[in-house]
Amino acid sequence: MSVESRREADEAMFERVYGAIVPVPPPEKRDAFVDGTIAHLFGEIWTREVLDIRSRRLLILGAVLALGEVAIQEVQLRAALANGELTPDDAREILVFMVNYVGYPRASSFQQVLNRVLAEHS
Repeated sequence: MSVESRREADEAMFERVYGAIVPVPPPEKRDAFVDGTIAHLFGEIWTREVLDIRSRRLLILGAVLALGEVAIQEVQLRAALANGELTPDDAREILVFMVNYVGYPRASSFQQVLNRVLAEHS
């Protein structure tokens, strides 16, 4: 595969994962960090066949809830809903389940994200 074809495949996976929620940055606005992330994370990790995108998204949501990363929670939740990987009921169940593992303060922050995103998603 040519370098250009590989780059296009990596960008296609990025678009599949984030859709319109996070557009692929144009090449002139990228630095080595962004290029490396797209090439490695979306070209090598997200393309592995063992887990589907929904499973990966659930793992990310669990991790960012545990870390208290509210901005990333919002991006991931928006993308999951927009791509049909999660329903609003699925998202609400994540909150009910995760409060037992990440604690009330972090779950409470996710509840705020969840309420805001679901209000906009409807």
